[in-house]
Amino acid sequence: MTSKERILAVLRGEKPDRLPVFPLTMSFSVKQAGISYRDFAANGAALAQAQVKLTEMFKIDAITACSDAFRICGDLGAELIYHDELPPRSEKTLITCRQDLERLRRFDVSAKGSRCADRANAVREMVKAVGHSHFILGWVDFPFAEACSCCGLQEFLIMLYDEPELAHDVLNFLTEIVIDFALYQLEQGADMIGCGDAAASLLSPPLFEEFALPYEQRVVNAIHAKGGLNKTHICGNTSAILGQIAKNDSDLFNIDHMVNLGDAIDAFCPGGKTVKGNLDPVDILQLTPDEIIAKARKCIEIGRGNKYFLSAGCDIPLNTSIENMAAFCSAVCVN
Repeated sequence: MTSKERILAVLRGEKPDRLPVFPLTMSFSVKQAGISYRDFAANGAALAQAQVKLTEMFKIDAITACSDAFRICGDLGAELIYHDELPPRSEKTLITCRQDLERLRRFDVSAKGSRCADRANAVREMVKAVGHSHFILGWVDFPFAEACSCCGLQEFLIMLYDEPELAHDVLNFLTEIVIDFALYQLEQGADMIGCGDAAASLLSPPLFEEFALPYEQRVVNAIHAKGGLNKTHICGNTSAILGQIAKNDSDLFNIDHMVNLGDAIDAFCPGGKTVKGNLDPVDILQLTPDEIIAKARKCIEIGRGNKYFLSAGCDIPLNTSIENMAAFCSAVCVN
């Protein structure tokens, strides 16, 4: 089986030749490519080359056009600060009041020179290079995460209580752009769209139901309507909201290491969905190769009999050694 065939087999509920390895490798790919994070985040061709290089070095089955959470925010006019070793960030909030929101306009995500078009170019380059053999993910952030990027995390959380109507208006505005961005990446050949919503891990179940779930569902439904697949990736401890997350109807759920993997499988797999996770990325950085294999095998045993991919809970750290990454990838082949 090719890597793509292997992943599609699991998503369909079929038996693959081996368990797929499906990590998120932003920082790690930057280090292996010998480029700065600035180049990785600002040049889609460089991002693609860094991700493709990993398919040559390791037995991984999927690569992702993800670099940072400020593509849409940047194209809406936020001033971004770029770093050589860290993802770019906006240090000044874009939306502080209703007047700020009313000044913004939905934009063309394919416009030349935009950060959204640059990520789509990365998808296109990855598809061209290894799309015949490997699974290619585009990436968006779900509307709640985008709102936190545009408004500031603390400021938007306060808005949920003080100005809930404005919060919903921000989310509605951003949802349409997120959908445009996701569908454009599908048009470039992405097999799946990864959808991040890290900030949503901070929400209680009722707040998640009101301010995150409906907007996640709209994005997922739009991706499905175009024949695409999607992955939900929410960093942090989502134990209290697993039931709510399951309602967004994603095809695949990435579970962070803070969550009990068995509980996540119980929440998602009876509904026919697929789970991936959830080794602590810091373990892959710090443990010995044998210890990494042992921990990965524990995850594999928990996932056995379900639709499951081996993955870390989040991004593989920058300074992970080649030996440790190879050990992680080899765990699926250990008897």
